Amino acid sequence: MNFMRAFAVLALIAGLALAASHPALAQGNEQGPIAAPVGEAAQSQTLAAPPGAAASNDAPMGGDTSFTIVGMFMRADIVVKSVMVMLLLASLWSWTIIFNKLVTLSNLKRKARRFEKLFWSGQSLDELYQHFAGRNDHPLAAMFIAALREWRRAFDGGNPRESMVTGVKERIDKAMSVTILRETDGIEKQLGILATIGSVSPFVGLFGTVWGIMNSFTAIAARHDTTLAVVAPGIAEALFATAMGLLAAIPAVIFYNRFVAEIGRYVNMLDAFSDEFSAILSRQLDEKAR
Repeated sequence: MNFMRAFAVLALIAGLALAASHPALAQGNEQGPIAAPVGEAAQSQTLAAPPGAAASNDAPMGGDTSFTIVGMFMRADIVVKSVMVMLLLASLWSWTIIFNKLVTLSNLKRKARRFEKLFWSGQSLDELYQHFAGRNDHPLAAMFIAALREWRRAFDGGNPRESMVTGVKERIDKAMSVTILRETDGIEKQLGILATIGSVSPFVGLFGTVWGIMNSFTAIAARHDTTLAVVAPGIAEALFATAMGLLAAIPAVIFYNRFVAEIGRYVNMLDAFSDEFSAILSRQLDEKAR
């Protein structure tokens, strides 16, 4: 009995101390305690928010919480959408040019190797002229035909005199130089578009980013809410425009530099063949003019 009394006193003291430290517990509940529900229905029932709790106001602007590419595009402003569409079209255009140039340069290199192999096989110039006159489909063949056509014109009235040899050599060199320039212009066609896309796309994407961030801060100021859930979607849409600008610019710059280097090597090969072929024709002119 003494033990039970001591335990009751200690429980009373503990209850008074707890009530003193938590005044809200001392006020009690007017409706009295409610027993917790039991059974299957209680286990499957969803928990409601505590009474008096404020509804969350952290929903992103526009009400769409999707951070997918399509979701960010659909939430974006009309100006940002226009920037994204422009950058997507620029990227598709640049990739079209890239694949076209890759195929073109590959075909030119293959045909150049085939031509040089046939040229140095020992066939006569007349046989080569007849062979390539109807298949003038690459710069080496075009240069060969232009030079040999000018060389043949020098023999229309018979062997040229020694005083005419210098003029014939100059005309042959000029014909090959003009052919190289014309063919090089055709090869370099549309490279300027790649250069433009590579240099302008990041700035277009940056414009979309700045515009999107301005709209995001304007909406934040209107709602008087700076929580991360409100700020993040608008910033993500804005930065997505910069990402698209870089996505369009990086491949364009990389392949532009690669194509410029490959075309430069190809033109050097044309110049080398031009010098060699000019030396061959000059030697034959000197022999026939004697």
